[in-house]
Amino acid sequence: MRTDRITVVIITRDRRDQLLRTLAQMTALPDAAPIIVVDNGSSDGTADAVATHFAKVELIRSSDNLGALGRNLAVERVRTPYVAFCDDDTQWQPGALTRAADLLDAYPGLGSVTGRCLVAPDLHEDPITPELRDSPIAGPDWLPGPALLGVMAALSAFRVRAFEEVGGFSRRLWFAGEEELLALDLAARGWWMCWIEDMVIHHEPSRARDATHRRRLGIRNTLWTLWLRRPARSAARRTAVVLRSAPTDRTTLAAVFAALRGLPWVLRERKVLPARIEAGLLLLEDSQRDSPARRYVG
Repeated sequence: MRTDRITVVIITRDRRDQLLRTLAQMTALPDAAPIIVVDNGSSDGTADAVATHFAKVELIRSSDNLGALGRNLAVERVRTPYVAFCDDDTQWQPGALTRAADLLDAYPGLGSVTGRCLVAPDLHEDPITPELRDSPIAGPDWLPGPALLGVMAALSAFRVRAFEEVGGFSRRLWFAGEEELLALDLAARGWWMCWIEDMVIHHEPSRARDATHRRRLGIRNTLWTLWLRRPARSAARRTAVVLRSAPTDRTTLAAVFAALRGLPWVLRERKVLPARIEAGLLLLEDSQRDSPARRYVG
């Protein structure tokens, strides 16, 4: 049952025990796929533990924390037509990898499929689920699920050709909300993305995370994405929405200053989305405004 149409890519940093649990589950799947792990400069022996316990897993040791760019590095080594991203605290469930590969086989215009996330320990649906299931984006009749204009990396599989066509994850954004720009660029290139109810991934949120740092990066990256791709009026309006929804504290202030410092390169690299994509983003604003998954916390 092993599938050789898709490769799993996992980025990790200083979460040895959780990664080892994830690898044990992923390598035991009935439809297990080749796995590439990128260790982003861990100091807890993660890379050595992977090499010792999972000899068949391809390991990339980075001396630096590459963030999401570690995925780009891994995709350069992928030899299958599709890649599934997995975090060290997510686990694709039996049949999910095969389901992703089957869909990408069947629909050549499909650039990415995103699965249904269940959160451990009680396996409730992730709060982002209603946004995906009830997406108002109009897609072609052939699309096998609700059309999306955004993805969650650890819940998604991509056509490698589409991923490479848009340059993968932005080196500027590095990490936290890095998927948004990637998804918009895929859509602008004519690739479709959709949500698949029966492609299930479990998420066991790690306690080893710096929520405050992640919030700062998330706000910065959201602002950069707005300024890079949205028309001026929409970018200004959405910037105000983001800042109103964020806590008034030093972390938010630091995020805004970091975003402003990036304005020179943002203006140089700005490329406004086609009108059809902007129209879709406008349709998403109500559900995003009310979504508990988009509250800035930490």
